[in-house]
Amino acid sequence: MHAPPPARPADEPAPSKPDTVVVLDLGSQYAQLIARRVRELNVYSELLPHDTPWAEIERRNPKAIILSGGPASVYDEGAPGVDPAIWSGRVPVLGICYGLQLMARDLG
Repeated sequence: MHAPPPARPADEPAPSKPDTVVVLDLGSQYAQLIARRVRELNVYSELLPHDTPWAEIERRNPKAIILSGGPASVYDEGAPGVDPAIWSGRVPVLGICYGLQLMARDLG
């Protein structure tokens, strides 16, 4: 029988959750690659659909959000978008190609 692991000293902080980056897929053929490159930097990343509600993104407590590129124009009818709450400023957002165009259109 094994002894239980020693108790953590009171002055030692509890283990924290890993830093998380959320990648929102706006239709890019490289969205998976973006998420993988983030992981290669030893940062946990999740690839989510562009229409994921802000509440679901916020629940993951991301340190950053990356908006992928995509084949559409942000001015096309039915072009993919994101939940406007993403622009709240609570989490830094990086837009790549289409993602940056979307930021420029939505934020002015």
